[in-house]
Amino acid sequence: MTEIDANIDGLVPAWLTLPDIAEQFGVEVTRVRQLVKEGQLIAVRRGENRALHVPADFIKDDKVVKGLVGTLTLLKDDGFTDEEMLEWLFTPDDTLPGTPAQALRENRGTEVKRRAQALAV
Repeated sequence: MTEIDANIDGLVPAWLTLPDIAEQFGVEVTRVRQLVKEGQLIAVRRGENRALHVPADFIKDDKVVKGLVGTLTLLKDDGFTDEEMLEWLFTPDDTLPGTPAQALRENRGTEVKRRAQALAV
């Protein structure tokens, strides 16, 4: 878990704390921490109290957005840091259109994963 860069922080439209996510999922905070530890979510320290936050776009219908875990795995395998993954996921791409994170939320994960795979080449 890293401290978020101000530029990347500005790319992410909304954040959720780990307790917020735990409440949405109906689980203990320790389960959400485990999702972060397993690489299923990215959490960064931000704000004046440096609490852990996850981009709100990673959660939909009280669960992790479909295709996010596979995309994060591909990016991590490509050598991306958490900050680089956030930057890639939240940087607008006119050819998508929108951001890769938006595309995942809109169930367009196949194209996002294809692009993540292409980064390794």
